[in-house]
Amino acid sequence: MLELADVDTYYGRVQALKEVSLHVPPRSIVTILGANGAGKSTTLKTISGLLHPAKGKILYRGEPIHKLDPDRIVSMGICHVPEGRDIFMGLTVWENLKMGAFSRKDKNEINRNLERVGEMFPVLKERKNQQAGTLSGGEQQMLAIARGLMSSPKLMLLDEPSLGLAPLIVDEIFEILIQINHEGVTILLVEQNAHVALAIAQHGYVMETGRIVLHDEAEKLASNDYVRQAYLGA
Repeated sequence: MLELADVDTYYGRVQALKEVSLHVPPRSIVTILGANGAGKSTTLKTISGLLHPAKGKILYRGEPIHKLDPDRIVSMGICHVPEGRDIFMGLTVWENLKMGAFSRKDKNEINRNLERVGEMFPVLKERKNQQAGTLSGGEQQMLAIARGLMSSPKLMLLDEPSLGLAPLIVDEIFEILIQINHEGVTILLVEQNAHVALAIAQHGYVMETGRIVLHDEAEKLASNDYVRQAYLGA
């Protein structure tokens, strides 16, 4: 589904990604673990076209996308749910969801997607006419994910969906991610909560200072001594 090969990305003169290579198989959940500043968010921004790599290539379903603009990448089936949610606070819940379908023209299918999202996130359907800025943090995160789904993605890039949320809400969010994946959407998940990320992922990568330093099956990473000490609090 997705391949990064020796990707370097810079902020000005500062190199943020250094020869990053990773693979995301179709219909899988793959997670990227790492501390703040490791390059996780930069990796997602580089995939979604918000940043362009200085070197290396990114292939989506075999097609190079590393020189494309974000709107083109969205139209190909990749959506990016950013850290901090970035919903439109002054719009209603339903208006936010419709904004997620901005690149689509199939109105009947958009309406069906709205109904499906309402079934998946009943609290959003209940509050569809409520201003998004008045939602709780967990509800805003659900809205950000639901808005991403409105683009009808084949691949979702999720950046820290558990950030700042209570444990019960985190469990609910991750149950929804499992459901989304079971319905055929591939997920690349950036997450500091290594416990929950490795519990739902099939494969994982560990980033430090812009490099991939370790990768393996999620179950093996969860039992790896270094990962346990550095990220699982063992």
